[in-house]
Amino acid sequence: MKFITSAILALTFAFTLSACNTIEGAGEDIEAAGDAIDDSAEENTDY
Repeated sequence: MKFITSAILALTFAFTLSACNTIEGAGEDIEAAGDAIDDSAEENTDY
């Protein structure tokens, strides 16, 4: 099971990087993902 999960993550990472044409593009994609996670966390906090 660990192997399958690792393989899926590696393939997802490879496809994500191949979609970015430059290092700058990769940085923007990572920043956008971080912002989405941050927004979701703020919306789903119950305190």
